Amino acid sequence: MNTVDFDRYDRVRPIRWTGESLELLDQRVLPFETFYRDLRSYEAVADAIRDLVVRGAPAIGISAAWGVVLAARAIDAATGAEALEHLQPAFDRLNRSRPTAVNLAWALNRMRAVLPQAGANWRTALEAEAHAIATEDLAANRAMGVAGAALMDVGSGVLTHCNTGSLATAGFGTALGVIRAGVAEGRIQQVFAGETRPWNQGARLTVWELQEDGIHATLIADAAAAHLMKTGQVQWVVVGADRICANGDTANKIGTYQLAISARHHGVKVMVVAPSSTVDMQTASGDLIEIEERDPRELLHAVGQRTVAEGVVAWNPVFDVTPHALIDAIVTERGVILEPDEKKMRATFK
Repeated sequence: MNTVDFDRYDRVRPIRWTGESLELLDQRVLPFETFYRDLRSYEAVADAIRDLVVRGAPAIGISAAWGVVLAARAIDAATGAEALEHLQPAFDRLNRSRPTAVNLAWALNRMRAVLPQAGANWRTALEAEAHAIATEDLAANRAMGVAGAALMDVGSGVLTHCNTGSLATAGFGTALGVIRAGVAEGRIQQVFAGETRPWNQGARLTVWELQEDGIHATLIADAAAAHLMKTGQVQWVVVGADRICANGDTANKIGTYQLAISARHHGVKVMVVAPSSTVDMQTASGDLIEIEERDPRELLHAVGQRTVAEGVVAWNPVFDVTPHALIDAIVTERGVILEPDEKKMRATFK
């Protein structure tokens, strides 16, 4: 097998820390504009997370960590223990910005944990922790990419959903990292991406990212996925996750559950790829996950124009839960869990 040239397949960076501000690549205007928003307060970071300037569970967590660093600049405190109380409003607001992605609370808890023993250099300690969260995520993504690709036979076709690439992480991506590694190693022959309504992350972001790396991908309508599987052109559905429960149930972008059902019917395997920060061993099953619902206008409008008749109502859940029984493999930087269940999850995440 070929080795993975990570630099060749890792050209996009959605999050940039300048030392003075956080720059986020505005994913709402891709692929036609490449525009970084310059954010200088935790309130601006929380709004950017809520408004989908940045999206993807790992990227949300990293952005929130930098939001805490920005919040610290407005706090007058002699020690980290003293700063902790003053920073609580920032922690609370950032945590409310997207409720489903567990990486958000995980990153904020890491930032909070460094303060009690930080002493007078607590601002420096916060910045170092935010850097560490981003650096560790990139390393985890590269490790997961290689581990996930190793499960595939040469010549495989894959279907992915939403965007799980560099745009959703510190770099390289989770599920898209597996695809990048699989292409580099010669294991993946065909890549298909679902459009991912209503925000079209697959159409606007995933195929653009792969194009930037010189990887050919074919875009399909979400409704074409079952028919694609029936043709035999795909052997794997490879997706990310916003939360993985103690039993292996997985919350991901709306539409993942129906892909897993179709995949099981057609003999196609399902792989979930996410860092250990996405694993929530405190939540027993997917039945306990809060499913975020967004503004129904996201379904009623496109590119600022209403597309349905006045008076029509819409329901807009943005995540669903795939039961662990429909998942063939969960890939994290800690290892691969085949046919996941609670016993296997607890053995890996003690």
